[in-house]
Amino acid sequence: MIASTLATAVHMQLLGAGPMFAVTSMGFGIPRALPFYLILGVICGLAAVGFSRLLYWTEDQFEKLPIDELWWPAIGALGLGIIGYFVPRILGVGYDTISDILNANLALKLLIIVMIAKAVALVISLGSGTSGGLLAPMFMSSAALGGVFAVGTNYLFPSASLSPGAFALVAMGAVFGAASRATFAFIIFAFEITRDYNSVLPLMLVSVIADGVAMVLMPSASIMTEKLARRGLRIHQDYEADVLHQVAVSETMDKDVPTLPANIRVGELAERIAKHDPVVSRHQGMIILDGDGKLAGVITRGDVMRALDQDPLGAMTVLEAGSRKLVVTYPDESLHEASTKMLRNNIGRLPVVDRNDPYHGRPPAATG
Repeated sequence: MIASTLATAVHMQLLGAGPMFAVTSMGFGIPRALPFYLILGVICGLAAVGFSRLLYWTEDQFEKLPIDELWWPAIGALGLGIIGYFVPRILGVGYDTISDILNANLALKLLIIVMIAKAVALVISLGSGTSGGLLAPMFMSSAALGGVFAVGTNYLFPSASLSPGAFALVAMGAVFGAASRATFAFIIFAFEITRDYNSVLPLMLVSVIADGVAMVLMPSASIMTEKLARRGLRIHQDYEADVLHQVAVSETMDKDVPTLPANIRVGELAERIAKHDPVVSRHQGMIILDGDGKLAGVITRGDVMRALDQDPLGAMTVLEAGSRKLVVTYPDESLHEASTKMLRNNIGRLPVVDRNDPYHGRPPAATG
């Protein structure tokens, strides 16, 4: 919030307080045009998914090229240059072209050319590994999509009288919002372009429908996170409750944990494990109790193996072979707190002890 406030203040000082694009008055046609906005929402959702898949498909094709990746940006630049030669409007940031689209200054044929050429130029540029942004290029292509829809609908249904500029504005926010899973942010963003409150209803309707379509067809990632998902990193798309925060240690702890007297020899324990003694063979870790029945330590099978490497006869006691500097958890702690202790101390299990009397008597259980 602080960053947004400061950024807006700087923008107003440098560029003025007006909207980003100077657009003429638009007729959003509410409620008459609602059925057409519903259709546009589905189209924008499909466009968002199609653009995302096209981008990463292009990346995959570059990775299959039998040449060093150093040449990929050069190939991308060549493709961009060829497209730009025939369609100069797609070069640069494109704010002037976006403004023309919003003001309905482009004919249907040119809108189609800009929509396709800009999308292809962008996926070739980014797919080749060239660094670049998505915002303005996708705005141009999706605004042209909205304009094409409105002009085409007016051609098929002259009585519809749809405003190409209004549909371009709505599509501009909906496509990128659905592709990036930032729907509400782009509803506000698109509204701020015109400062026209009449745009809010169609923006919300089309953007939410587009986002729903995109979530159904691409449930696991967005255009921003697909690359991370391909690397095996799961990116949360929604606000999710952390289950580890909700579950207490007492609900999942093992209540039948084997205990060993501190003076038992490692060799004896190893022999019991080898014979599949059910008391000790079902667990990787075991609790060590001293002569008074108090918690003295923990020993794991790894500790047993290391002790036998040092002393093949196994004369060492389990207390000497195990861990005596214990990290413990409590029944009323959450699994998140317990797992944090395990990660910080690089251990695989924790004794669960009574918080009021942690080292007296037998511990109630141990985590696995």
